[in-house]
Amino acid sequence: MKFATSLLAAALLSASATVLAAKPAKPPEPPAPTVVLVHGAFADGSSWRKVIPLLEAKGIKAIAVQNPLTSLQDDVAAAKRVIDAQSGPVVLVGHSWGGTVITQAGADVKVKALVYIAAFAPSNGASSRDDIKGFPTSPGLENPIESPDGYLTLAPQTILADFVQDLPPKDGLVVAASQTPVRAANFDEKVSAAAWASKPAWYIVSETDRMLDPDAQRALASKIRAHTVSLLSGHVPMLSRADDVANVIEDAVRSVEPADFHGALTALSPP
Repeated sequence: MKFATSLLAAALLSASATVLAAKPAKPPEPPAPTVVLVHGAFADGSSWRKVIPLLEAKGIKAIAVQNPLTSLQDDVAAAKRVIDAQSGPVVLVGHSWGGTVITQAGADVKVKALVYIAAFAPSNGASSRDDIKGFPTSPGLENPIESPDGYLTLAPQTILADFVQDLPPKDGLVVAASQTPVRAANFDEKVSAAAWASKPAWYIVSETDRMLDPDAQRALASKIRAHTVSLLSGHVPMLSRADDVANVIEDAVRSVEPADFHGALTALSPP
C-alpha cells in the first residue's frame, strides 16, 4: 500500500512539473526610457542639476552629456557615446547650442523624441545661424570675449544681466565662474541630418531670453512643428523654472510610444 501511495505521489509531482514547465513565461518589461540632456554654449552638464532630481523623482532616468564645445562633430560624438550606452529608448533634450547637437545626434534609431529648450534647430544642411539671420542680435551676444584661438566666453556682467538674469546673483556668479568656452566656428557648421523632420519634438520658448531672440525661438518651434510651451524665463529655464522644464520633458517621455514606455515607467516610479 505504501509503495502504491509513493508511486501516485511521484506521478502527481511529475504532472505538476509538466504543467508548470508548459506555462509560458511572463514577457520581460520593456526597457525604461532614458532622458539624455545636452547643455548649450558657455555652460556644462551642471546646467541640469535642478532638473535631474525632479525627473528621477518621477521614475525617469536622466543623464547629462559633457560637451567639449570644440566642434559640432565633437559634441555630437559626446552625445552619441551616452546614447549608445543606453539599453532602451532615449528622449534627447538640448538647450541653446545643444539644440543643434540633438538635431544631428537625434537621427540615432534609439532616439524617440526631441525636446528643445530655447534652442537652435537647424534644417538639414544648415548651420545654427542660418535660421536666425533675420532676427536682431541678442544683447548677450553683442560683446563676447574671443580668445586668440577662436573660443568665446562671456564677461561675468553679461552672464548676470543677459544669461541668468532671473537667477539669484550668487547662482549667476557660479554660472559665470564655471562657463565652458565655445568655439566660435561651431555656429557656422552645418548639420547633415535633421532628426526633428521625422521624430516628434517639443520646444520651450523662453519669453524674456536675452541670448536667443524669443521671436526666433517661436519661428524655430513652428518650423519643426513642435509641441510648444512658453515660459516667462530667461535663457536658462532649466535653472529658473526647473519644475516646468521637467514637466515638459516628462510629457515627451510619456507621450512617445506609450505602450512601450508606460509599463517601464510605472515599474520605476516611486510608491
